Amino acid sequence: MCARIVMVTGGQRSGKSLLAEQITLSLSDSPVYLATARILDAGMEERVKIHRDRRGQQWTTVEAPLSPADAADLKGRTVLLDCLTMLATNHFLDSGMDVGASATAVTAQLEKLKASDADTVVIVTNEIGLGGISADEMQRKFTDLQGLVNTRLGQMADEAYISLSGIKLKLK
Repeated sequence: MCARIVMVTGGQRSGKSLLAEQITLSLSDSPVYLATARILDAGMEERVKIHRDRRGQQWTTVEAPLSPADAADLKGRTVLLDCLTMLATNHFLDSGMDVGASATAVTAQLEKLKASDADTVVIVTNEIGLGGISADEMQRKFTDLQGLVNTRLGQMADEAYISLSGIKLKLK
């Protein structure tokens, strides 16, 4: 058995996490929330607080900054992974900005989630490669990494949505 994968992408503050939460709650009254963020500063702490406050008691939250596919028993569950971009960031920074190693690690987690016995896994990711090419080497490398993992997620997704300015568009 393989999990059904639903991809939700969009830009920063586009409404993608709220959309993913709505999709997830339409499928389950007691979903699992796989949180990948590491709180490294006050700004990130505030973002995480907003997400936590928005979710109700029905969510089971599991902190999983590097290995979300291995963090909880997902059998038959509806799962929200928020977000693939933070997972990629964590691997990217831990690997010393090695795009290849990071892409391999993140893709392995995606493959494990797809092969899991979860019912549905909704995965939030950022679309960051629509702008110009950055003059900063780190940003260029990370944009390449995010593009690679988003492409793989898009290939394996059974459904895909993008949120643009809070407007949901079905891609697949």
